[in-house]
Amino acid sequence: MFNPANYKIVDLSIGLEEGVESEPWPPKIERFDHEQGAELLAGNLRDNGFDIEAADFPEGMGLGWEQINAITHTGTHMDAPSHYGPTVNGEPAMTIDDVPLEWVRGHAVVLDFQWKKPGKEITTLDIKDQLAETTHELSDGDIVLLETGADELWGTKEYLTEFPGMSADATKYLVNHGVRVIGTDAYGFDKPFTEMGARYAESGDDSELWPAHFAGRDVEYCQIEKMANLDELPRRTEIPIIAQPIKIEDASAGWVRPLAFIEQ
Repeated sequence: MFNPANYKIVDLSIGLEEGVESEPWPPKIERFDHEQGAELLAGNLRDNGFDIEAADFPEGMGLGWEQINAITHTGTHMDAPSHYGPTVNGEPAMTIDDVPLEWVRGHAVVLDFQWKKPGKEITTLDIKDQLAETTHELSDGDIVLLETGADELWGTKEYLTEFPGMSADATKYLVNHGVRVIGTDAYGFDKPFTEMGARYAESGDDSELWPAHFAGRDVEYCQIEKMANLDELPRRTEIPIIAQPIKIEDASAGWVRPLAFIEQ
């Protein structure tokens, strides 16, 4: 029987932060303190026909809360197949609320790409080499996590540019070997925006634009971006993990807080 006391939990996420330089579209968080909460709750009750004022609440205080204006790709989040395109192999692409729960829990394998230079592509050969380093053979349901070390730059502008990205072929290789969820501790799954833009400007080849994302138009998978703390995991394979995204109706992504469970 599962006993939570026997496990250390490692949080593999970053949260929503207002004004952070590492987000090109940072969230806006409006905060209501307890006095404002009393005003708002009293107003709601008056709208429903009850005679009540903010001062009627205990100590004149109601409930604190926040209102968030943020894209679903802010903070640690999971991209659904519908993020990559409207269809996968001609079939309608799943939105985040339709992603099977079986996909988002299982065992993770961490592949080390801290040696890969920023702006470079992670190739299929790179994936095979790192799997060989772990002596792990992929099986259906494995969750593959790419450790680039980029999470150490969180909070800075460099976070947006200093990381390698997946190639289309490497992405398809993992999915074709039973992987449905791939995570990265970098800002994005593909190369940095600036690198893709420079390559496209030089070549005019549209395959330079978000190739790993657009691989999802051919193979069905989800990716988790902006993970963190992969270096805190004591081993590289057979890591129990759950990464359930928030259900948002017909959305291309949902915020997620991946948790790894390590036996103590």
